[in-house]
Amino acid sequence: MLDTCKLKSACNLPFVYNKKINTAGTSNADVPLADPGMYQLDITLRRGQSLAARDRGGTSDPYVKFKIGGKEVFRSKIIHKNLNPVWEEKACILVEHLREPLYIKVFDYDFGLQDDFMGSAFLDLTQLELNRPTDVTLTLKDPHYPDHYLGIILLSVILTPKEGEHRDVTMLMRKSWKRSSKFQTQSLRLSDVHRKSQLWRGIVSITLIEGRDLKAMDSNGLSDPYVKFRLGHQKYKSKIMPKTLNPQWREQFDFHLYEERGGIIDITAWDKDAGKRDDFIGRCQVDLSALSREQTHKLELQLEEGEGHLVLLVTLTASATVSISDLSVNSLEDQKEREEILRRYSPLRIFHNLKDVGFLQVKVIRAEGLMVADVTGKSDPFCVVELNNDRLLTHTVYKNLNPEWNKIFTFNIKDIHSVLEVTVYDEDRDRSADFLGKVAIPLLSIQNGEQKAYVLKNKQLTGPTKGVIYLEIDVIFNAVKASLRTLIPKEQKYIEEENRLSKQLLLRNFIRMKRCVMVLVNAAYYVNSCFDWDSPPRSLAAFVVVEDMLEDEEEEDDKDDKDSEKKGFINKIYAIQEVCISVQNILDEVASFGERIKNTFNWTVPFLSWLAIVALCVFTVILYFIPLRYIVLVWGINKFTKKLRSPYAIDNNELLDFLSRVPSDVQVVQYQELKPDPSHSPCKRKKNNLG
Repeated sequence: MLDTCKLKSACNLPFVYNKKINTAGTSNADVPLADPGMYQLDITLRRGQSLAARDRGGTSDPYVKFKIGGKEVFRSKIIHKNLNPVWEEKACILVEHLREPLYIKVFDYDFGLQDDFMGSAFLDLTQLELNRPTDVTLTLKDPHYPDHYLGIILLSVILTPKEGEHRDVTMLMRKSWKRSSKFQTQSLRLSDVHRKSQLWRGIVSITLIEGRDLKAMDSNGLSDPYVKFRLGHQKYKSKIMPKTLNPQWREQFDFHLYEERGGIIDITAWDKDAGKRDDFIGRCQVDLSALSREQTHKLELQLEEGEGHLVLLVTLTASATVSISDLSVNSLEDQKEREEILRRYSPLRIFHNLKDVGFLQVKVIRAEGLMVADVTGKSDPFCVVELNNDRLLTHTVYKNLNPEWNKIFTFNIKDIHSVLEVTVYDEDRDRSADFLGKVAIPLLSIQNGEQKAYVLKNKQLTGPTKGVIYLEIDVIFNAVKASLRTLIPKEQKYIEEENRLSKQLLLRNFIRMKRCVMVLVNAAYYVNSCFDWDSPPRSLAAFVVVEDMLEDEEEEDDKDDKDSEKKGFINKIYAIQEVCISVQNILDEVASFGERIKNTFNWTVPFLSWLAIVALCVFTVILYFIPLRYIVLVWGINKFTKKLRSPYAIDNNELLDFLSRVPSDVQVVQYQELKPDPSHSPCKRKKNNLG
């Protein structure tokens, strides 16, 4: 026999709630709600029916969030292209106060965009019967459009009281919920597992090789394809390959594994359409649990809901050496471990694991005078420590503008030219975290064992913001490995900021470009003055050089293809904006290239300047003993046979890779350390724990 009760949805509208009669007559209505007893809520998310369509194809990619007290406690998997999804997922939630309802929100997943809202409802826990399974049917509603029908969600729930020894576990879970509250910014999106465990179990290295016979999306019978990858909340977007159905990407990037059993990588292929929403080409998935570790797998994946294949190389490796510990428990004080680390990066172990360049230890001690982010005049600050794609975070210190974290973070260094980024956020309930300040510290500028007060900067790292943070950093690395790694492509972040049109940024890039052009113009004037015999000795020297090195040059003119299709006014605006963004980025790249060349010769980074001098000296010695024609012959053989020896190797230019490590003038300003207020002058402590 079923008894139907009326409960309220998120829009104060009734939904159907079916339950079995409790023959024992026990209900949680008999339990005083003021009693702080703990309860366990077991939920089975069954399925959805007749959900709202949010995609252009008349479908959606739904997933469900469960929240209690404004905190997200569970998130379901994504069911692609389905308005009647079947999840059959189970979740166990510990509840302290039954007065807090369970909120259910359904979203449509959009890669790279904000997920679309599909409806919500809530479950009144005080109406549940203790120790009895209950089937629940929730009608989804949108508060802004209460008359719209958005489908239903079917659940099975059972509420069980917890007493005694479960109280401590529940309190611990409450802390973890506070720690795992969601924060999302343009530059930072961490997975739920990451926020809970902090450490990853392994690394997934992916090389996107090529696409074959992709679907033509443009009127010319071609496409401008690019690929998006997603593993949990980690995302990566490949470069765009114009006008081709068989693109060659040759891009490599890494994802982190937070689950022992692996995970599923969602892959979607898109066609870039200027001025319009990008066209969907197809999708596929990679189940990492089916792949063996420490082995490279070549995968040819058929694109579903489309045409063509994608070719990937996927390698699963063991976890990198990254960890978090309390400052009071410093494992590096142990003499044997210290000696092992020094031996690991000694000059004698040059060819042992070339990717393991060095070791980084960061002590996040405290911060002072932070910005006020809450209406109470306080903040809830926590720290995020980033090294390339490696991210770890501290706990949150609530209601404090002078927090003390006292945490130690350790990382493996894969590139000594990486920049350590420490960002302070304010945790907000069920909202994006507020930015409080950030510092960027190049590893080569770090002085080991010195506790320093770093002035926090704004998001662009161009000026100070309120507050300082106290850090103590130690770096150990192998100089030879670091030099060799300088000549290979730089690691690319899979979390990318969207390019936006900015008048100030466009003007700044134009001024930087103008400076580089003026240098070339002045050089041309100088060369021209040699032919005017303003200085006879200089002109005579130039005449001799020209006689020996005169060569004919040919110039090629490139012709741009123009799109003859007529576009609407809005599309033209979008196209103009995209062109302006492209011009802005091109100006930045060209200006940065010239500034990097200048900064190589003015010793902005002494390590790189010395490396250039050593390389030139070695090349000079080689030229002295070996004729140039033999060197060119060996170089040519290496280039022509590279594809035969390693068909999926990523093409690179060693000189450009070297220059990519040299900071531009903008980066020099961003990495420049600001002097703190005299009141923030901690005593400098030299530690010898790392040598």
